[in-house]
Amino acid sequence: MKERVKEVLDKIRPSLQADGGDVELVDVIDGVVTVRLQGACHGCPMSRITLKNGIERYLKNEIPEVKEVQSV
Repeated sequence: MKERVKEVLDKIRPSLQADGGDVELVDVIDGVVTVRLQGACHGCPMSRITLKNGIERYLKNEIPEVKEVQSV
């Protein structure tokens, strides 16, 4: 599942990079994906929306086994 998550994050990454940000996969445990937001995304007040409405929604759509996405 971790490889599938990496592939999906690679699809999302260009959109984040266009705004000066990025995302790094930390781990996948029991359907919970842990990521680290980087660049402009790190510390951005809108990062929670990006995480839940963008990254989490896209991952759940592509990989139904994903339960949640968390940022560290």
